[in-house]
This record gives sequence, structure tokens and C-alpha cells, in this order.
Amino acid sequence: MFDFLQGTLSSLGRKYTMALTGFFLGVFLLSHAVGNSFIFQGKAAFNAYAEQLHSLGPLVPAVEFFLLIIFLTHIVFGISLFLKNRKAIGRRYVVASSAGGDTWVSRTMPWTGLIILAFLLLHLCNVRFVEDSGSIADVVDQTLTTPLYTLLYLLGITALTLHTSHGFWSLLQTWGLYYPRYHNVTRLGACALAVLICLVFFAVIVALW
Repeated sequence: MFDFLQGTLSSLGRKYTMALTGFFLGVFLLSHAVGNSFIFQGKAAFNAYAEQLHSLGPLVPAVEFFLLIIFLTHIVFGISLFLKNRKAIGRRYVVASSAGGDTWVSRTMPWTGLIILAFLLLHLCNVRFVEDSGSIADVVDQTLTTPLYTLLYLLGITALTLHTSHGFWSLLQTWGLYYPRYHNVTRLGACALAVLICLVFFAVIVALW
């Protein structure tokens, strides 16, 4: 048990943990985007989707708790790796440059992560922790008709797009699925997946504006 904990807290262990938690968060984002896409079929379809989720009963809070643990682990390990890299900034640039990972997007990962955290808290306050005053479609509609909230949501989704575009590529690299010969393909593929997911969220805002 001690060896497992020690391995997890090592630099390599933390990178693998970041990749694993990032994978689960990516799966959640994809499923969330699919769920949100029901709004394009009308509010009735979106409400039916929400009611179907709530009908799962105790499974819903269990999944929410799992996502909370995954999200907190991702944040804590991300911050620890960022601070560790700052202490060895010279070596970090050598490694990152050799792998093609030293970009302005990768350097802003901590800051886009903080924006995403703030955006998530705002979203939960507006949608999850809100008095039951109507259907979920009406709650979302009322939230996004406020210009300030619309601006903040657009900012949050933009940060999410940047963060996940590098995160998906970094996940492939950590899991050994990165090959320098196909650097452009994997980079563009990761970026395309992130943009595709986040375009759904952008489209929801535009549709409800």
C-alpha cells in the first residue's frame, strides 16, 4: 500500500493520475455535450432527457461524488506538477520542447484551469444549486438571457476549449500513444475533439440567446 501511494505521488505517478482523471473528465464532457444537444430538438426533449437522468435515483449522487473526487484530484495534482515544474523550469523547457509540448496553450494550462473552476462554480450555482422554479430548460434559458452570464459562459467555454485541446494531446503522450512522426496529426486530432465538444456548448448559448 505504501509503495502504491509512493508511486502515485512520484512525478511520473502524478502525470499518469492527471491523464486518468483527465480521461474521466473528458468522457463526462462528451456525455454532457451529447445531453445538451437535446436542446436543439426543443425544450420538451431537453426536459425529457433531464427527467430520465433524475429517474436513475441514487446513481446520480454517486456519479456526482465520483466526479467531485476526480475533479479535486485533477486540480491538486495539476497544481503540484505546476509548482514542481516551476522549480525545475530549465529542465522543463528542454523536455517539453523535445516532445513538442511547449506551446502558449500548455503554458497557460494553470490559468485556464482556474477559469474553468470559476466557471464550473458559477454554472453549479445557476443550474444545480438553485430553487426548483421550473423545468431545467427554463432555468438554463433564464440564466443565458442575462448578458453578463452569457459573457462569463462564453469566457468559460473558451478556456475549456483551450484547456482540453492540450489536455487530450497530453493524455495521449502520457499513455505512450504519441509518436513524433505523427505529431501534427495527434495535435490536430486532440484540438478537433476539444473544439467539437465545446462547439455544442457554444451552440446552446447561441440558440438560447
